[in-house]
Amino acid sequence: MSVTHLAAGEQFDTQVPLLIIGAGAAGLCAALAAKEAGVEAVVIERDAVPSGSTALSAGLIPAAGTRFQRAKNIVDSAEMLAADIQRKAHGESDPAIVEVTSRGAAPLVEWLADRYGFPFEVVDNFNYPGHSALRMHGLPTRTGRELIDRLRSAAEANEVVILAGRIARRLFVDDDRIAGVGVVRGDGVCERIGCDALILACNGYGGNPELVRRFVPEMADALYFGHPGNRGDAVLWGEALGASLAHLGAYQGHGSVATPHNILITWAVIMEGGIQINADGRRFCDESRGYSEQAADVLRQPGGAVWDVFDERIAGVARQFEDFRNAERAGAVVCADRLENLAQAMRVPVQSLFAEWHEVEGLKSCSGKDRFGRCFVPDQRCGAPLYAVKVTGALFHTQGGLAIDESARVRKRTGGVFPNLFAAGGAAAGVSGSSPAGYLSGNGLLAATVLGRLAGDMAARHRPRTAIRRYR
Repeated sequence: MSVTHLAAGEQFDTQVPLLIIGAGAAGLCAALAAKEAGVEAVVIERDAVPSGSTALSAGLIPAAGTRFQRAKNIVDSAEMLAADIQRKAHGESDPAIVEVTSRGAAPLVEWLADRYGFPFEVVDNFNYPGHSALRMHGLPTRTGRELIDRLRSAAEANEVVILAGRIARRLFVDDDRIAGVGVVRGDGVCERIGCDALILACNGYGGNPELVRRFVPEMADALYFGHPGNRGDAVLWGEALGASLAHLGAYQGHGSVATPHNILITWAVIMEGGIQINADGRRFCDESRGYSEQAADVLRQPGGAVWDVFDERIAGVARQFEDFRNAERAGAVVCADRLENLAQAMRVPVQSLFAEWHEVEGLKSCSGKDRFGRCFVPDQRCGAPLYAVKVTGALFHTQGGLAIDESARVRKRTGGVFPNLFAAGGAAAGVSGSSPAGYLSGNGLLAATVLGRLAGDMAARHRPRTAIRRYR
């Protein structure tokens, strides 16, 4: 990735009013918003079909105060969502960006539902850690693949130009303005596309081992469960441009990926009363804190793997997610009618597992708190048959990146903003503060979709409404 200053008289092959790098949730929301504002956007996408980190997620967007919540008598507000975000991030997130995302989430979900027909519904049979209300909005399959496919279909139906199979390699700048982008096609031919405005929506750096080792060394050897195209382009361009970068040590991990199958096991198995057991048959922390910070704790256990242990009731909740059903079909989930038999299948010491399990079940009966500070309630009591899944910790995506203002403009390191450069999604610093412990469930898609829509709208409103022009 490089930055080149434009020489006098240089021309581009094509000139467009708005160029977007990345056709994930952020980029496609930006393109749709720009189109509605009357500006044609061209989207550059490295994959043959848009996918990115969105496709690998559960596709759940936290939003507060939606009509979907009201239909289920769920009381919530943008202020409550903002407070939850900052509480989880220990107050480290930019208050202006938290307010923009919190207030924009409900309109975003209803915009996609009403204008583009997305059949959202609220996940209401369990709550995610850190959220004070049921506010996760998902599509019927509960997959990010359905979300990205619906976004792509909406973009295509509205004649958004997506140039797939192309990789942006170079930014051309003229003083502090972005003049265009150098793009390499799949056949190796280089194109130069000029633009009036540029939105970076090309995600984070999780797929770049060098940057991971530099910024989050504790995850350098972890399973990477994100998109391989997340190479840190925005971070590298930002450093070269003199952009302000924020919270580069923040990331979303996950402490429950079935191994060796590499299938995500929903955190509902923990939040509904399941526990994690290491190879010694012991629990090792408060599992309910959050799945992001749990990743590093899991990796520190013997062999870098542990077992999720739960029962049939919890399995029934988990089966609403396609990933869990896939894990069962793949043989990742073991089942036994007695705890002793489960311990043998897990190959952990029977006495240790027996002691941990019965201590937890006893705490559930009396609404007690364990030695790690985790609280249990009677509704979480488990019974036979029992289940276990061997899991490891994984890096999903990074949360640090380009610092932006409340209009999604990229900030300069020396103060002020770049006049025609915007960022959203993994390219921009999110709302999770400086560490994995600050990640509140859904923060990634929340920032991607809301800030993507905002970036598209703001870029369109502040750029000339010129047509796409081809020079050669």
